[in-house]
Amino acid sequence: MISLTRRLLAVAAVTPWLAARPASAQATVLPPQTPAIDSTDPVALLVSQLDLGRYKATIKGLAQFGDRRQGTKRNRDAIDWIEAQLKSYGCLNTERITYTYTPAEAAARENRPPAAAPTPGQRPVVPVAAGGGRARGIRTRTGVNNDSLRQPDARLRALNAEPSTPGQRQEVYCTKVGSTRPDEMYIVGGHMDGIGWGEAVNDDASGSAIVMEMARILSDPSVTTERSVRFVLWNNEETGLNGARAYVEQRAKLQGIEEPKGSGKYPEPRWLGMIQHDMMMWDHGMPLPDGTMRKEQRPEADVNIEFQSNSKMAKASAELAWLLHQANEKYATDYPAQVGPHMTNTDSGPFQDLIPAVSLRENERGIQTGSGWNPHWHQPTDVMATFSDADFRLGLNAAQTTLGAVAKLVGVKVVKK
Repeated sequence: MISLTRRLLAVAAVTPWLAARPASAQATVLPPQTPAIDSTDPVALLVSQLDLGRYKATIKGLAQFGDRRQGTKRNRDAIDWIEAQLKSYGCLNTERITYTYTPAEAAARENRPPAAAPTPGQRPVVPVAAGGGRARGIRTRTGVNNDSLRQPDARLRALNAEPSTPGQRQEVYCTKVGSTRPDEMYIVGGHMDGIGWGEAVNDDASGSAIVMEMARILSDPSVTTERSVRFVLWNNEETGLNGARAYVEQRAKLQGIEEPKGSGKYPEPRWLGMIQHDMMMWDHGMPLPDGTMRKEQRPEADVNIEFQSNSKMAKASAELAWLLHQANEKYATDYPAQVGPHMTNTDSGPFQDLIPAVSLRENERGIQTGSGWNPHWHQPTDVMATFSDADFRLGLNAAQTTLGAVAKLVGVKVVKK
């Protein structure tokens, strides 16, 4: 059998990267870079396996279930599909977190009033600069589309028609077990649920696909890691991070406990850090003076790596963020990274006072997304057809960034056959 190293080098030599822009934009935008692969660097070899076509295919696989709103059959079907995909990658030790979601109880636990029942056409305003920072530039309204008739695709309207009901919820994860330190792990996450009567492609199939692609690459039997990595596809993010909160509530006290004793197995290794991916593809800049948006990804688009500066683990989280920044400089092919201190409203939040926690996204949540810089956020336009290859490539660069950093953190090795 050809070794993984030789196979990757052969693929890199004959497979060009797909064009990042439509022909109309090629005159002003540099083509995507074709990195030279260092065959002596196992991290570079693994990062080279990230492919735009596969990344898009995984997003499309999630999009087949519509917006995957929690508490619906389409959400449950998507979880089953994710689990099957993880197993097909070789990440066979898949497990599920089971919890109960009741909106009123969740609101009470978070010390906020329960959300009012949505009315057709309602578009509530989301506070700008949530989580810190100061909004700058032009701002437009944001909100959640709850009007099914705003979705022009009849098939998609029908797919998303079932309303959410309270009750039992599940989310799936699998683990790459470390060879020498199985009792320590990094958590890599993205949320698979969405809202808005679209396909929840950017929010957050784009982040979930990063997690799944990392699981595929690191689960290869030719790859070993000293420490463990857990790949989690959160549920109920859109209702208040309930899936991530349930994970912390159920699993935090189990960290580092060998079970059964003397077995060398740790069902919940000690958490070393948590890296979340949420909305990875849209960075077209601020709205234009007339409130419209640029149609093309802006050349200066970047991957935002955020930590929360007022969290108990702010210093360690900042160190993790800058480590990811360094990985971006070394392994990302097209888009740079930017570190910011205002992580908010995503599944890394429940971890931020416990362990180093960061979030990757396409623009800053509180300052930019909260100011209306993403017109597809929670809207029926969050579908595959909205996004160009330049948008998808921004997500792929986030995957390169995280895989490059995590591979180093867990001590990855590629075993020659």
